[in-house]
Amino acid sequence: MLPFDNPMGGFDVYQFFFIGIIALIFIVLIISIMKGIITWNYNNSQPRLTVNAKVVARRENVSSHTQFDENNMSNVNSNTSYFLTFEIESGDRMEFKVKSNEYAMIAEQDRGRLTFQGRRYLKFERML
Repeated sequence: MLPFDNPMGGFDVYQFFFIGIIALIFIVLIISIMKGIITWNYNNSQPRLTVNAKVVARRENVSSHTQFDENNMSNVNSNTSYFLTFEIESGDRMEFKVKSNEYAMIAEQDRGRLTFQGRRYLKFERML
């Protein structure tokens, strides 16, 4: 007898719940993959632009996840994402996710040439 077999035959509540959770995980995974493909396609279809810009804000987003092993010992994993907000000559502001090494080299109020494609940050060349 399988763990989810109902002796009366047919589906029981646990079986329905288990299948529903698996389906939900699968749907979320498919939506996430499709969203990534759509964003990638959008960015690739946009022209590469280089504009004069000023860095008006910097921020970090730290996310952490705690895992417990079989001995109930915790293991904390963290991930830091780095973001820069640029203001271009028209007054519009754009925020881009950047790599940690670039984030470390760029300060607020830096001026230079921002190159981007759609929502994808490519580079920032400071004017000295």
